[in-house]
Amino acid sequence: MTALTEPAEAETDPDAAARPGLIREFLLVAGLFLVYKLGRQLATGHTLRAFHNAHGVWDLERSLRLPRETAVQSALLHSDTLVHAANTYYATVHFPATLAFLVWLYLRRPAHYVWARRVLAVVTAAALVLPFTFPLAPPRMLAGTGLVDTARIYGPSVYGPPAHDHLSNQFAAMPSLHFGWALMVAIGLITATRSRWRPLWLLHPLLTLLVIVGTANHYWLDALAATAMLGVALALLRPPRRTTTRVGRGPGRIVPRQRVLAGAAR
Repeated sequence: MTALTEPAEAETDPDAAARPGLIREFLLVAGLFLVYKLGRQLATGHTLRAFHNAHGVWDLERSLRLPRETAVQSALLHSDTLVHAANTYYATVHFPATLAFLVWLYLRRPAHYVWARRVLAVVTAAALVLPFTFPLAPPRMLAGTGLVDTARIYGPSVYGPPAHDHLSNQFAAMPSLHFGWALMVAIGLITATRSRWRPLWLLHPLLTLLVIVGTANHYWLDALAATAMLGVALALLRPPRRTTTRVGRGPGRIVPRQRVLAGAAR
């Protein structure tokens, strides 16, 4: 009997052995989220510096000849429906999409789940440092730019008045974790799957970029900073290799590639 015809129960999926305990992972991810929220709260209280830095970022973007954020927002403001949809996307997609990504990897690609969770943890931890060293007011607060706070005008909005908002730090615009997480979701799914359509996952970070800029919640440089942080994390934490090949039509028919090659050579 060759490796190609051995019973399925004789083989084990190496990914299954890589799946960490569910309760431990739930507590770990929940703990990371709480640390993230607490860390952003601790970085409040730098309003003057945040506005000074905002003017510097705006001027730097113009010197770099980056497109004005107003061009994207003007396109959104042509339609009340479109701008409301952008605000809704900003308010509701960020966390659920990332959570769904992690849950799917945990169930279907455990080894990739561990890798993706580590990358997201590194990027998020690094993002907590900047609000302490470089507080930044978002463009919707910056006078003289021609931008408006679309969420406040058209709704829905996830932020209250900055002085009374105790749930978030609105002066932590850089980096944009909305974009950084969305880009990691796309990269993670492209890496962990084999469909020829998988590059379409890049539409998620692209749409996220247009939304965060068009709603005046972030500058272009906020997304570039998140991309740089993610790039460093990906360079330090390499994704696992897929070492199994599915054969036959039945579920669970997983045979190590080395044994498949050996069986084919007989």
